[in-house]
Amino acid sequence: MILKRVVVTGLGALTPIGNTLAEYWEGLKAGKSGAALITRFDAKLFKTRFACEIKNFDIGNFMDRKEARKMDPFAQYAMVAVDEAIKDSNLPLAELDPDRVGVIWGSGIGGLLTFQEEVKTYARGDGTPRFNPFFIPKMIPDLSAGHISIKYGFRGPNFVTVSACASSTNAIYDAFTYLRLGKADIIVSGGSEAAVCEAGVGGFNAMRALSERNDSPETASRPYDKSRDGFVLGEGAGALILEEYEHAKKRGAKIYGEILGGGMTADAYHITAPHPEGAGINKVMQNALEDSNITADQVDYVNTHGTSTPLGDLGEIRAIQKVFGAHAPKMNISSTKSMTGHLLGAAGAIESIACLLAINQSIIPPTINHFEDDPGLDSTLNLTFTKAQKREVNVALCNTFGFGGHNFSIIFKKLVA
Repeated sequence: MILKRVVVTGLGALTPIGNTLAEYWEGLKAGKSGAALITRFDAKLFKTRFACEIKNFDIGNFMDRKEARKMDPFAQYAMVAVDEAIKDSNLPLAELDPDRVGVIWGSGIGGLLTFQEEVKTYARGDGTPRFNPFFIPKMIPDLSAGHISIKYGFRGPNFVTVSACASSTNAIYDAFTYLRLGKADIIVSGGSEAAVCEAGVGGFNAMRALSERNDSPETASRPYDKSRDGFVLGEGAGALILEEYEHAKKRGAKIYGEILGGGMTADAYHITAPHPEGAGINKVMQNALEDSNITADQVDYVNTHGTSTPLGDLGEIRAIQKVFGAHAPKMNISSTKSMTGHLLGAAGAIESIACLLAINQSIIPPTINHFEDDPGLDSTLNLTFTKAQKREVNVALCNTFGFGGHNFSIIFKKLVA
């Protein structure tokens, strides 16, 4: 079988540093922090009292409020990002074969706020089981893909991937695979998450996963800094329109870049901790290079998982050095989570978008909040600290890893017709 080429023809973003694709990119270039004290609930008794929330967002500006009440915020975010991506792609919706258009979405948790609120309501009652009839449809992760397909009438492959913080990269890679096998012409992909609530913050606090730098939220996400103390919880969505190359070419689509390939591995080690030798991370990047049929020295930029945890950051950088060898100092490396926080299941989507925009704009988004070098990290590496850097980017690699030991890498390339 001759595998088909897959390109990206539309993008949409709803993030803590910008509610549109253009605002998100401007925020990345400017090194903008999305972290601030939590406004959604009273967090004064929590160990962490800040997060990267979406700002100035009103779902009523995007859909009927009656319909919105049938969705958890994670699904609302998905609908908003997808709407922007479809408009950006200029898809001729009326002319498409709906059986050849799919939706493969990612969410690590799904409707956490819905679950929390329904259980709280039940616990406050007299024991009589009264639940909202939309409780289950709002909570389960797959309804995001369901809502998207229902709105647009897309009847192709449709499901949601759940692989913790690697969920949306998982979704994009699955969509890429279905397209190159000829199972569809177009697939809407990406991911969304809305876990900034008492259960989300409290649960991650109990794991000691979050930064507790309450006196300086905007500098709390500091990947690769010596004083990093955990990640900053974020929320939002990123959407990508993936399209078979000849189909996109025929309709004269704008093309952001080509997906060359990807990799997926498991650490098979621990439910939350990374493998101490980075075995799974090494292998997933090697697999991605092999699947893409390129060599390590062709990669210009790596958007890292880089969550700002002591062990995770160190393990990933050491794996990069092992895979890329003498080429590692010649690449740009950065963690955009330093600005957006960690969007959990949506992280891979917005970071893939960052890679594609870096390719298109020849600008590397920075790793902000660098104050002190970590002696455990090689100082010859270009971690793009503090400010964006200009650089021609032909090939970019995006890493995302999740609890349970799930590892995904995906590689994007500037289109060569």
